[in-house]
Amino acid sequence: MKPAPDRLAPHARPYADAMSAVFPDLGGAVTDAGEARRILAAAPVGDRPPPGVVSVRDRTVPGPAGAPPLPVRVYRPAGARGPRPTVVFFHGGGYVLCGLDTHDSTCRALCRESGAVVVSVGYRRAPEARYPAAAEDAYAALRWAAAHVADLGDDPAALVVAGDSAGGGLAAGTALRARDRGGPPLALQLLVYPMLDPAADTPSYAANATGYYLTASHLRWFWDCYLGPDTDRSDPYVCASRAEPAGLPPAHVITAGCDPLCDEGVGYATRLRSAGVRVTEGHHPGMFHGFMALPHALEEAREALASLAESVARTSRHRKNVRDRGVSTE
Repeated sequence: MKPAPDRLAPHARPYADAMSAVFPDLGGAVTDAGEARRILAAAPVGDRPPPGVVSVRDRTVPGPAGAPPLPVRVYRPAGARGPRPTVVFFHGGGYVLCGLDTHDSTCRALCRESGAVVVSVGYRRAPEARYPAAAEDAYAALRWAAAHVADLGDDPAALVVAGDSAGGGLAAGTALRARDRGGPPLALQLLVYPMLDPAADTPSYAANATGYYLTASHLRWFWDCYLGPDTDRSDPYVCASRAEPAGLPPAHVITAGCDPLCDEGVGYATRLRSAGVRVTEGHHPGMFHGFMALPHALEEAREALASLAESVARTSRHRKNVRDRGVSTE
């Protein structure tokens, strides 16, 4: 029997393979989160200079009641002065891995291309802090940003939540909490190949189970670390794809065709749209999970980043004041 054709774009295959080569065998040979983090920390990193922005500041903000303060990193763009959007960004990593440093380039690029102030959030990670720790941290960070928007983007009508992978799940859950807890009001949610359903049983989980960097086994291990044995996996704040979508803010959803999470993102966009929520999508059939981190190498990543930047820029009532590289503001 002939092997199935490779659905990954040929120019993306070397990057997916290179990422697979340094990624720990989660749920297999590697079952300890600390070991997984050490393996990733020891992986070689490139010397490409990060995208330039005007300023980057690390600070802490109040966490949820009874929880420690939250580390955040605030990115400010170049360009004309005046009100601009504020994006509260949650990094990916399966709720277990990654942090402010791993997503520094992504946040810099989003800041530069959109003209928005970006607040990247260092939420508590599993399994040391299981659900709802990260989710409540995310909501606390949003509330802080809303309360201090005059010192951030200075446009209270252009407050955005964003994230990739598990961070996309946190962004979706934070939008649900903001709706159900009386605010703050959101202009937009940016969901980049979001991790939305612990059932892990969609067709794309089967079709993309192996061979495309992130595997179905990795994702199931992430969910087990985050939720543990006692969390109700049908809770809509855990499983955003099962939540009531009416009344949520507009969304821009990025998906990759060679990603186990593809169907979750596409399905959630469909549910939002059916409930009357304005949704735009960027689907990249030949791409893999994590591709947007490679705008220097992949045209599809540059396209995805540009679509996110334009979606953010459109939230501002003062669009002529958020002109920046690559973003049309007319």
